[in-house]
Parts: sequence; C-alpha cells; structure tokens
Amino acid sequence: MRRTETTRRGALAATGAAAAALLTGGCARDAAPRGREGSAADAAAAAVRAEAGLRKRSARARVTLLAHYDAVIAAHPAAAGRLEPLRDAVARQADALRGQGAAVRAAAPPAVPAERGAALKALAAEERRGTDAHTAALLDAPPELARLLASVAAAGAAHVYLLTEGSAG
Repeated sequence: MRRTETTRRGALAATGAAAAALLTGGCARDAAPRGREGSAADAAAAAVRAEAGLRKRSARARVTLLAHYDAVIAAHPAAAGRLEPLRDAVARQADALRGQGAAVRAAAPPAVPAERGAALKALAAEERRGTDAHTAALLDAPPELARLLASVAAAGAAHVYLLTEGSAG
C-alpha cells in the first residue's frame, strides 16, 4: 500500500506541475500574437499520436513474444505446463496494451531450438529484451501508459527468472 501512496503523491506532484505550466503557458499565450492557438492543439494531437505509436509498438512486442511462447510449446509439449501460465499472462498484457486499438500483427517467431533447455533460454532472452524495451519506453510514456508498461516490464522480469533460475527444468 505504501507504494501506491508514493505513486499517488508523484502523480499529484506531476499534476500540480502540469497545472502550473498550463497556467503559466495560458498567460503567455494571451500575450502572443494571433494564430498560435493552433500550436497547443497540434502539440496535443502529436502527444496522442506518440502515445498510440508507443502502445502499438509495445503491443506488437508482446504479440510477437506470445507467438514465441506458442512456438516453444508446440516444439516442446512437455514444457506446456510450465509455460502456459506465462503465455496466458503475456496474452493479457498484449490485450491491455492494445486497448481500444486495432489488431496488431506479430513478427514471425524465431526457430525454436530442438533442445528444451536452449529453447527456454531463447524464450527468456526474448522476455528480457521486451522487459528492457518496456522499461526504456517509460521515459516517453504518459502516466497511465507508463504504469502499464512498468507492470508489464516487472512481469517480464519475473518470467525471465522463472524461465532461467526459478526452476530446474
């Protein structure tokens, strides 16, 4: 619960800073020559496009990872019991990232190694790449999307652990 309070406190601080910036910007805009009103609308539209692009890229990465899970499960059915809960979590993450957006196509999953340990190691490496990408995307994400990306990155880190050190086989 303490972590939530810190998040709320940070969100309130950010909201206060944004409100101050809007108020200051509003005063400055009144003194600006006519024709600049569109720049605020343009900036808002650009922010919406940037968020949509970030969402789409993040969702595509999860959908591609989902295809990788499916390929490993198909190649190594004995690992299905271990992988299906992780695969289901990735599917839910992809749905959450996709949101109201259009369908997202996955890149083709890589070839799955014939040896089960190597296949799990490759899957863990893919999870790690996704975790790193979602963590890096936090810098450009608006608050709501940033919280979702942080959650997806944390889940990906847990998956990496479970795929590598968390279980012997």
